[in-house]
Amino acid sequence: MAQKQRTLARSFTIEGRGLHTGVDVVMTFMPAPENHGFKFKRTDIDGQPIIDADADLVVDTSRGTLLEKDGARIGTIEHALAALTGMGLDNVLVEVNNEEAPIIDGSSRVFTDAILEAGIIEQQADRQYLEITRKIVYKDERTGSELIALPDDDYSLNVMIAFNSRVLNNQFASLDSISDFKKEIAKCRTFVFLHELEFLLKHNLVKGGDLNNAIVIIDRDISQEELDRLADLFNHEHVAVKPQGILNNLELHYDNECARHKLLDVIGDLALCGRHIKGRIIATKPGHSANTQMAKLLKKEISRQESGVPVYDPNAEPVMDVGRISDLLPHRFPFLLVDKIIDIKENVIVGVKNVTVNEPYFQGHFPSEPVMPGVLLVEAMAQTGGLLVLRQLEDRYATYFIRIDNVKFRKKVVPGDTLIFRLELISPIRRGIAVMRGLCYVGDKVVAEGEFMAQIVKNNE
Repeated sequence: MAQKQRTLARSFTIEGRGLHTGVDVVMTFMPAPENHGFKFKRTDIDGQPIIDADADLVVDTSRGTLLEKDGARIGTIEHALAALTGMGLDNVLVEVNNEEAPIIDGSSRVFTDAILEAGIIEQQADRQYLEITRKIVYKDERTGSELIALPDDDYSLNVMIAFNSRVLNNQFASLDSISDFKKEIAKCRTFVFLHELEFLLKHNLVKGGDLNNAIVIIDRDISQEELDRLADLFNHEHVAVKPQGILNNLELHYDNECARHKLLDVIGDLALCGRHIKGRIIATKPGHSANTQMAKLLKKEISRQESGVPVYDPNAEPVMDVGRISDLLPHRFPFLLVDKIIDIKENVIVGVKNVTVNEPYFQGHFPSEPVMPGVLLVEAMAQTGGLLVLRQLEDRYATYFIRIDNVKFRKKVVPGDTLIFRLELISPIRRGIAVMRGLCYVGDKVVAEGEFMAQIVKNNE
C-alpha cells in the first residue's frame, strides 16, 4: 500500500535566538496542502517572500546551511528540516520573522517534541520517494568528505567522523530506519572545539551563542582562569573540564553523540533534494558543503528518473542476449543493430548497442570523421521496438515500417559510444499495428528520438 503524504494537524511556534546572528526569532510551523513540500516564509520582509527548501538555493555553508531566493535569506535550517523529515512529514510552511532559525539547544529535540504535540495527519496524495537504484557518489578531494547513496528498502544512514584531536578523533553512528529518528538522533547536540569557539568570539560571529547550545570539546591544556573568562563572555556560570575532555555544563546523551549529530545534519541537508529517500547513505567526514552538494546530485537523480533515462549496468545479465535476438529478428551482419536487451516490461523495452570503430559504415561515413548515420539510429530503435512485439508471438512474425514521425537527431554518435534504446508502446496493438515512441541515449543525453508505426506480418513458412 502506498504511503500517503502527511502534514501537521495544527500549527505550533518555537522562539529563540539565532546562533550566529544573535537575532530573536519566532518560527511558526503550519499545515500545508498536498505536494507543497517544505517552505520558509519571511514574514518580516515586504511581500513575505517564500524560500523553498531547495538545494539549488544554498548560498553558504560555512556556519550552517543558508538559503537565499530573490534577496531573502534563511539560515541554520538543517535541524528543523531534519526534524520534519525524521517525523515523516511532507508538507509544512514555516513562517519566520528573521534570517536565522533559533539554535535552541543545538539539536532537533524541541522541534520533534513540538511536532508530536501538534499531531500529524495523513493527506490524500501518495508520497513520492527518491528511490536509490544505483550507486551515487559525491567526494571532495580537498576535505576528504564523501557521501555515497546505495539502494535500500528504507532510509538508513551510516556516518563516520574524523578529527585530528586527542579527544574526538574517529566516531561512528548509524540509523537503520528513519522511523527511529526521534528516539536515536533528535536530541543529539551540535559540538564545537574550544579553539573554534575562541575564533568565532574574536570575530563577533556567535552573537546568539551560549555554552548550552553545544558540546564544547577541549582538546588542549587550558587553565581554569581561561575557562572562567570564557564563561563570563557567554554570561554563563563558571565551568570546568571533565576527564573526557568536554565542559561539565552538560552530560552526553551518548558516547558517540557528536557522530549522531553529524548524522542529524546529513538528514537535514539531504532534505533539500525535495523528496523522502529510500536508500542507504554512507557519509565519511560529512559537512554542510558536502551534504548540500550531495543533495544537488540527488535532485539530478530525481530528474533523471522522471525523464525515464534507463540505467545500464554492464555487469547485469541481459534479459535477451544476441542469440535470442537473432531468433526473433531476421536481421544479420551488418544490419543487426541491437547487442542485447537489458529490461522488458509490459509496454517498454530497453536495448543496448556498443558502437565500435569497426562498424562497416564508418568506412564511408565519414573516413576522416566517423559518425553513425541517423537512419541507422532510427533502424536500431525500430529493431528494439520490434523485439517488444515479437517476443509475445508464438509463430514467426516480422515487423515492417509503415510510418515514421517526429524524428529528431540531437547529437552525433561516434565510435566508443554506448547506445541505450528505450521504446514504449503509445497505444495498445490493434489489428496488427504497433505504434511506439523511441528514445536513444548516450549516457543520460538523448541523441535521437522518433515515433514509429509498424505492421506485424506473419512470415511465409
